[in-house]
Amino acid sequence: MTHGTEEPQINHVITSCQDISEQVTRNSTNFHFVFLRLQALMKVVPVLIKNFHFISFILLIGCSVSKDPLRREIKLLQKGKIKEDTSYVYWLPYKEGTTHRVVQGYYSSYSHKNRAALDFKMRPGTPVHAARDGIVIRVVEENNKGGWNKKFRQFANLIVIQHGDNSRTGYWHLQKNGALVNVGDTVKKGQLIGLSGKTGYTAFPHLHFIAWKSGGGGWRPIGTRFLTNKGTKYLRPLRRYKSEH
Repeated sequence: MTHGTEEPQINHVITSCQDISEQVTRNSTNFHFVFLRLQALMKVVPVLIKNFHFISFILLIGCSVSKDPLRREIKLLQKGKIKEDTSYVYWLPYKEGTTHRVVQGYYSSYSHKNRAALDFKMRPGTPVHAARDGIVIRVVEENNKGGWNKKFRQFANLIVIQHGDNSRTGYWHLQKNGALVNVGDTVKKGQLIGLSGKTGYTAFPHLHFIAWKSGGGGWRPIGTRFLTNKGTKYLRPLRRYKSEH
């Protein structure tokens, strides 16, 4: 996994690959130009090799394939084509002033194919904060297993919080003994509630965040907008967001 000073390199690699791909496409008949751009790409090859699995993952997740009608609505909200301003505004589920990348967004093809959920890349032990006021209704923290195999799904550590409008939010993949709240606790928006990890069905350390709402005879995931340092946003994959409130 990537840590510390490698994060800016990863950002550079993603941007470079996308920019070079677009430039080569526009100038495909100019062989000298293509050669120069390929030379530029070779400069980031060491980072590509070192972080092959992670970069492959984040380059693949942008393709959404779910047929859920909510998927189209969320995509339009993310792009600002639907001006919706009545839903609840959540705080980002991490410490104010810190920044994390959304490595998988709503209905992404990797493991969110039919889920309106978000994955934030986090090192194990990163503080997790409540995105909204509520009451803790479920806590699991005794597990210490995780990996990219469905057999690990049962070992996810998690926290679920019930909210006043009969919606819920869930925080998944916490580290062992990483829940800092108990069932029945009342939590405030922004309160420290846990520590991120890599338990359950997951390829690398991250926080899986999901919100549900009751209706139509069951529970269904919902898209959520967040307060960021750049205003209120529906988060998009591969982008970094700073918590500010």
